[in-house]
Amino acid sequence: MKASLRRLAPLLLVATAPAFAQQPEGVPPPRDPRTPPQSTIMAEPMALFIAASDADGDAKVTPAELSAAVARSFAAIDVTKAGSIGYIAFADWAERWLGDRNALPSPFDVDADQDNRITLAELRGAFTREFSRFDRNKDGAITRNELLTLTGGLGRGGFGEGPGGGRRGRGDRR
Repeated sequence: MKASLRRLAPLLLVATAPAFAQQPEGVPPPRDPRTPPQSTIMAEPMALFIAASDADGDAKVTPAELSAAVARSFAAIDVTKAGSIGYIAFADWAERWLGDRNALPSPFDVDADQDNRITLAELRGAFTREFSRFDRNKDGAITRNELLTLTGGLGRGGFGEGPGGGRRGRGDRR
């Protein structure tokens, strides 16, 4: 009996070892450093433009500061002083001021009267709408933290909704 117990004891230890190696309930497993984070903090191109519009350096952007910055950026592209720019010139504006020709807003969203020309008033209107969206606490000024968007991690599937996907920061930001 003693001999069989001696043979059985190592087998019992091997059989029960995986149970002792498991994480306690409620403790997340350690993260693999090769996997992307669960969420990402980012800023949209328009948010970067708005942040750069802080003229007095108080880390807040007011509607007046934003309006002046939009006017300066529009004047830099409207070199003929025609008062409006076409969609190609708008792409040049977006590349210079938002970082990419395809950055949002699209010219179709900005061109309120759909005449294939964008005026300063239309561009200001687009930024006024975005200002309202970003001003989460509705105090009339935008701080840097209001310009940040938290997205889901890229995970397995890249961008998009669902497991491992993220959402573009265009929805309800409350």
